[in-house]
Amino acid sequence: MRLVLATYNVHGCIGRDARFDPARTLGVLRELDADVIALQELQWDPGEARHLLAEFGRQLGYSALAGPTLMRGDGHYGNALLTRLGVRGVDRIDLSLPGREPRGALDASLDAGSAALRVIATHLGLRPEERRAQMRRLLALMSDRASAPLILMGDLNEWFLWGRPLRWLRRHFGRTPAPSTFPAAWPLFALDRIWVEPGRLLGKTCAHSSPLARAASDHLPLRAELNLPPA
Repeated sequence: MRLVLATYNVHGCIGRDARFDPARTLGVLRELDADVIALQELQWDPGEARHLLAEFGRQLGYSALAGPTLMRGDGHYGNALLTRLGVRGVDRIDLSLPGREPRGALDASLDAGSAALRVIATHLGLRPEERRAQMRRLLALMSDRASAPLILMGDLNEWFLWGRPLRWLRRHFGRTPAPSTFPAAWPLFALDRIWVEPGRLLGKTCAHSSPLARAASDHLPLRAELNLPPA
């Protein structure tokens, strides 16, 4: 069974031209044609009948799982998960630290044929000490219960190749391809990551660098193939 995974920091649907354009973001999501997509920096107003997250799900035929980290007067902001797979359950994890922007993760159990697929989608903080604390929390969650396969994906905001979060992740998952995704115009840093356990299930991984994707956000989406064993 072959699935496609993607993670995409949509930058509030504001492109490199500083223009808010959800239709352009939707076009990139169509190009990805992924079975599971983790989104970061999405804003939506659940009070609207056709709010942005629900509209993305409706237009593309996905179930939409919300993981807001900020709840403001003009709407919610944070993480989301779009999936074509059935949803068995979802937990919303608070990764916030005092005095810093609230952060979180979605921990979803999805229906992949006869087995459950566990997907953790997150967006980590900007400071190294934040990321270390948040990664310790995520690693504890990942070892909390047996579940295979396991996918961790999102914007890790970790550009230090020697940083402890990446070393810890390599120890847990093994070495994983890390195409550069930021900045979108001239990608230098692998801020967006997809990690899979067991690692042998991870197939081709690449930054999605279409003209539309280079214009729609300051990040490029990261796309990967997942090759699940037969039931």
